Amino acid sequence: MYHMDLRALLAEILDIPPESINEKTSPENTPSWDSFNGLLIASELEKAAGVKFSIEDVLSVKNVGDIKKVLDRYNVVYDF
Repeated sequence: MYHMDLRALLAEILDIPPESINEKTSPENTPSWDSFNGLLIASELEKAAGVKFSIEDVLSVKNVGDIKKVLDRYNVVYDF
């Protein structure tokens, strides 16, 4: 089974060090997490996990902890 490296994926999209990412990382405290990168995160997670998120899933995400909750609902295996 493929293990997605969630922290590495987010770090690459947001152009920030992986070690700076935690469950509370959000658009409010991460300048590079704008609306475009938010959509890019959703798109790249869908590709990496082989799932399709609902609009409700996407809108429910306010921080990295929420991303993990959505991935858990889809039984996606990831490293963080």
